[in-house]
This record gives sequence, structure tokens and C-alpha cells, in this order.
Amino acid sequence: MRGNRWNELSPRTRRVIIAAASVEGALKTAALIDLARRETRTFSNRFARLLMGEMKNTVRMYKHPLKSAGFRVLKAPDVPSVLVELGYVSNKGDLEHLVSDSWRSRTVASMAQAVDVFLAKRVARAGATN
Repeated sequence: MRGNRWNELSPRTRRVIIAAASVEGALKTAALIDLARRETRTFSNRFARLLMGEMKNTVRMYKHPLKSAGFRVLKAPDVPSVLVELGYVSNKGDLEHLVSDSWRSRTVASMAQAVDVFLAKRVARAGATN
């Protein structure tokens, strides 16, 4: 409002304008959070596919290994995340793998490779846009 016009407005009108500005700010914030969540979900999905590709020669996988769930720990709006299930201690075959030093070393190496490739791609993309 220019000049003294703000003072000319009724108190009710001023409250409505302030409330509208607050709602507009809240909507912008919600939109930004939604965009961050979408981007993070995309990064998580990309990383999950990359991780699966790196691990498929090391770890026995289900026919359709990529799944999703709304676990609270995987829902941070700004941190890409995946959950890796390597086996069940109640399954004899899985337990043999889980206690094998060589299997664990190969599994960790494939996971580390996936992280390195994922981050290298993100750094390269960031450098290309600057």
C-alpha cells in the first residue's frame, strides 16, 4: 500500500490482507516442499535402480527387487534414501551369506560403487549447469 492508504483501511480489511499474505506465503512454502520431495523421490528412484544394477552380480535378488513403501525414515523431503534388505537370519541360505566375510565384502563393495557412481553423476550434472 502506498502512502497513507494502509491507515485508511478498516482494521478488518487489514487483517484480511495480512491473512491473505500469510496464506500466500504458506502456499509458496508448501509448493517448495512438494518440489523438494518430488526431486528427492526422483533421486531415490535413480539411486535404487543404480544400486540394483551394481548389486545384481553379487547378491541374489527377487524377480522384481524394486519395491517402495512409506516408511517414515525414508520420507525426508530433502535426503534421497533407499532401504536395502540383504536377507533374513531365519533363512539358512541368507544366514550363510550374512556371516560370510567374502560375501559381505563383495556386497559392500558393490554398494559403495553405486554410491560413487551416483554422486559422480550428480556432481557432473551440477557442474554442467553452473
